[in-house]
Parts: sequence; structure tokens; C-alpha cells
Amino acid sequence: MSSTPDSRPPLAGRVVVVTGVSRRAGIGHAIACRAADLGASLVCHHYSPHDAEQPWGADCVEATLDSVRSHLAPGARLAGMEADLRDPTAPRAVIEHAVAELGHVDALVCNQASSGRDGGLEEITAEDLDHHWAVDARASLLLVQAYAERFRSDPNRDAPALTGSAVLMTSGQGLGPMPREIAYCTAKAALAGITPSLAAGLAERGIRLNTVNPGPVDTGYMDAPTLRAVDAMFPSGRTARPQDPARLICWLLTDDAAWVTGQVISTEGGFRR
Repeated sequence: MSSTPDSRPPLAGRVVVVTGVSRRAGIGHAIACRAADLGASLVCHHYSPHDAEQPWGADCVEATLDSVRSHLAPGARLAGMEADLRDPTAPRAVIEHAVAELGHVDALVCNQASSGRDGGLEEITAEDLDHHWAVDARASLLLVQAYAERFRSDPNRDAPALTGSAVLMTSGQGLGPMPREIAYCTAKAALAGITPSLAAGLAERGIRLNTVNPGPVDTGYMDAPTLRAVDAMFPSGRTARPQDPARLICWLLTDDAAWVTGQVISTEGGFRR
């Protein structure tokens, strides 16, 4: 990745909000660390009570944030915030907290997702559908809305016009069936489908918006037999690590991606369904 003309890191001086940074094994942590390596200051949203309800359990949030902090460039800062994104007021509160702590927000990665409360069509309830919609889709839309209202381009910076960047996260539901995750897939499909329309409106505010499908990623949720089976479905013989999608996502935050907006991009390493 190239640096800016004065050899500063690509995200130096910028503030990036990343949601879902609660586990060191997660994609959110990898995104935050990568953005920090590229010079950004970070606001890391987390909600460990969700992880505590899952088979893999919760990580120590402070240890997770300390890990991100160890990647910060000189002068860069880190702030954290816990918020339950099922609450419709929480997305705006996250953005307002970022502005209050670090002064402005330049980029946003909506990495949060809910696990559980899902199944096949014959099993899901209205409550399951509402839960996944609230966390996986509605929260992302409200985060982008609040970010767009707060974003201000820097007219003095020698950079492309579309200097803001938002990244949403979808799944592989459009590439192959996921019949046991109907509620999750419904919410994630909505984000992929709305991407071109969101991007068109945000361009007028100087913001690019893209959506990333990271494919299967080893974040500690698969047992050993499942992981071995999934490993065999990749040409490289291994399932993606969180750092794999993090590289693409953070590149989309930089000016090197200034001509990329409104795209749904898969980074699946040749995953064979």
C-alpha cells in the first residue's frame, strides 16, 4: 500500500470508528489493529455481553483494547465505548462519543453482528428476525446516517474529493445457500442490496461506501472437526484469518481506494462451496 506524498502513513491524522471490537480473535480487532498500523486514531465499539452468551465466551475487553493500543502510531489515540446496538439510540451515541473524544470522524466500519437466535425457516420466529435486523442491518444504517451527518471533508487537504469512507459487512448469502441462518442472511442481504443506493447519496457528502463479504473466517467459533472441513474448502488449505479481510477493509478507508464506491466485494481466498 502506498503512503501519502509526504510519506506519512495512509490513515495518519484520521479517526476511524470500528464496531464489534470485543474479542482479540475477532475481525473487528484485526481491522482496528490494521487501521492503527496505518496511522489512524480509533474509536472501538464493543459489547461483550453478546459474546458471553455464545459457546466461545467473552474476551477481556480491556486486553482487547490494549492490544489495539499497542499498534497506535505516535500521536494517535484510542477510545472505547460499550453499547448494545439493539437499542435504536445506540448507533448515534457511538458516533457522538467518537466526536466528543477525538473531535471528528473520518471513516466508519460497521463490523458488528449477532450470533444465535437463528435457524431454518421452520424454526425462526418474528423475534429472531427482528433481532438480526436490529443488530446486523438497522444499526449499520443508523451508524452510517449519524456518521454522514457528522462528517466534514477537509478542504485544505490535497486528497481526492471522496475522502470519507464507510464499510458495511455482508456474508456469502448471495454466492451459496445458508439455509440454517435465515434471519442472519436476511439482514446481511439487505446491506448488500442497499449498497449502491447508499453510496449514491453519500457521494454528495464526500463519502465512499462499500460492502465487504469476508467469507468464512476462523474467529474461534468453529470446533476442530468443522475447522478442518472448512480448511479443505480453500485452495490454500486454510480458512481465512481475521487479518485477511482486515487488509481489504482498511485499504478501502484510504485514498488509494478513492475511485471505489458502491461495490459489494468478496474476499474469500478462492473458497469452494
